[in-house]
Amino acid sequence: MSGEAPVSDLSAEAAGREVADLRAEIERLNRAYYQEDAPEVSDAEYDAKFRRLQELESAFPDLDSLDSPTKRVGAAPAAGFAKVTHSVPMLSLANAFSEEDLAEFFARVRRFLGLGAEDPVEVTAEPKIDGLSASLRYENGRFVQGATRGDGAVGEDVTRNLATLDDIPDRIDGAPEVLEVRGEVYMSRADFAALNARQEEKGEKIFANPRNAAAGSLRQKDASITKSRPLRFFAYSWGEVSAPLSGTHFGVLERFGAFGFTINPETRVVRSVTEAMDFYREIMARRAALDYDIDGIVYKVNRLDWQGRLGMVSRAPRWAIAHKFPAEKAQTILKAVTIQVGRTGALTPVAELEPITVGGVVVSRATLHNADEIERKDIHVGDLVTIQRAGDVIPQVVEAVRTPTSEPARFAFPDHCPECGSQAIREPGEAVTRCTGGLICPAQAVERLKHFVSRDAFDIEGFGGRSIEAFFRDGTIASPADIFTMEERDAVALAPLAKREGWGRTSASNLFGAIRDRRTIPLDRFVYALGIRQVGQATAKLLARNYGTLAELRAAMDRARDENSEDYAQLLNIDQVGKVMAADIIGFFAEDHNSDLLDRLAGLLDIEPYAAPAAVSSNVSGKTVVFTGTLEKMTRSEAKSRAEALGAKVAGSVSKKTDFVVVGADAGSKAKKAEELGVATLTEDEWLEMTQS
Repeated sequence: MSGEAPVSDLSAEAAGREVADLRAEIERLNRAYYQEDAPEVSDAEYDAKFRRLQELESAFPDLDSLDSPTKRVGAAPAAGFAKVTHSVPMLSLANAFSEEDLAEFFARVRRFLGLGAEDPVEVTAEPKIDGLSASLRYENGRFVQGATRGDGAVGEDVTRNLATLDDIPDRIDGAPEVLEVRGEVYMSRADFAALNARQEEKGEKIFANPRNAAAGSLRQKDASITKSRPLRFFAYSWGEVSAPLSGTHFGVLERFGAFGFTINPETRVVRSVTEAMDFYREIMARRAALDYDIDGIVYKVNRLDWQGRLGMVSRAPRWAIAHKFPAEKAQTILKAVTIQVGRTGALTPVAELEPITVGGVVVSRATLHNADEIERKDIHVGDLVTIQRAGDVIPQVVEAVRTPTSEPARFAFPDHCPECGSQAIREPGEAVTRCTGGLICPAQAVERLKHFVSRDAFDIEGFGGRSIEAFFRDGTIASPADIFTMEERDAVALAPLAKREGWGRTSASNLFGAIRDRRTIPLDRFVYALGIRQVGQATAKLLARNYGTLAELRAAMDRARDENSEDYAQLLNIDQVGKVMAADIIGFFAEDHNSDLLDRLAGLLDIEPYAAPAAVSSNVSGKTVVFTGTLEKMTRSEAKSRAEALGAKVAGSVSKKTDFVVVGADAGSKAKKAEELGVATLTEDEWLEMTQS
């Protein structure tokens, strides 16, 4: 991304604010792409935001968090389908954007495996299909369950829909007792054009691109609609399998072909960076002639024993990478610049364009990121601008082309919010200009309400984004507390919900019933629903676990406003909570309008105290442990998860309340502080012996 300050120039506070903004933005984009089948930005723009977030988290370790989208895949399953927990996670892929990136991938594999520079590394190479990932489970050769990727851990059960695809066999011969075949559901370009022609004839929805058409067709409640759509399936990977299929990745794909699955005919094995780049250039040159959309090449280490040794890091395997194609470009006129206001108050400029077709899709809007981006590219209203698109709907503006006939007008970035009129401020060191209106800003209020009722928060069935917007506009709901007084107010309203356009007695009754069902909520989900900056699900659970009740959490945060207090130290001692995040948490509870809202919600809801897991009998149950240094026999995440499963609390810093500090290689200040405080230290082996006994 352009327009941001170099990471090295940022203060911890400025970096923390940018990290919070990026996480919120990426989460929103994930929901649009994975849940709503309505991508809002190009792949290139999404990737730039993602890389910027990774760079910031690497440069400021205190800002790293288990809640970060860099640690997860996709988005939570959409409403309306049963959930399926994947027995083996469906991972995302790291990206390469140049030959240098690809060469580094080969070099990393060699370094990790201890290979010489001349030792060949075979990889399978195949086009990266732009569709919807799915997993097919077979038991004793019979198709028993199909699911979308979802967030990588939990997907949507779309078994009946997938069963209608001709490319997916009902039964397979010669397969292991359990076999999960994974691949991509897609729609060919010819079938997509024909489908849109039929849709237009019937006056129904026209799909933006084949990927959206495939995703929308697969997520139909009525499987007969899916059956009527021309969906196809390429198999390219696997999940749980009860017996080995081959010693190589390509060998497994050949087995899939023998089972009756379609394997991309372009797939081949290459043995060097040179061969991989030759394949990349060949497919890119033939890209337009292929009858399906692709956005790059995927490379996977061919030997399965090497895949096992390489394992994974964060959300992606070390043994695979996606080499993206360059974005497609075109030129059009910039008609105007509008401003969008997000949940955190960030003002984002959007280019309104003369509609133009780029890569087969008509586009009319593009993000301009921020004021610095407009200034750096010297963009004026009326300019001829070059835009690029990398597979999705909304492109990005690359540059402005001033012509002798153009009459450009410089865009003045607003110093007041266009939604509420509040002052818009850009803090020193930040790229983002932010509305100071908070909840009085309608744009922020609506986005916060959407978050409040979202699936991982209150999860109120039938309370979609459009309903929230409509209820906010007509004054039915101004704050989250109003949701829980809706039914009471509706009973005496002159125009009850059941009589409004688009509603009826049944739908109104269902909505009120769903709201009643959510009057009781666990503390961690309640805290997450509040939309505190930087507080995702994992941090919300940590806060709930450490403070137990809403009343104690509020009281502790009030006391923690004094940075010399024990409560402030206790907050910082929670794993993953640094000073920047602590400031956001304390600041949220300190605001008067938030305090008033919490008072109202506490009177309307039954907020359940944190329920600790069933008592675990172990040597570390109830103990506080800190991990420091590099662990060799398990990842840090595995170690923390194991400790919590045994009833221990994992802290991020050492204090007098710490019981054990587990010291790995290259341990630093935490080990020294443990020694100074007389806290017991353990080697990794000693910790494993203690927790296994």
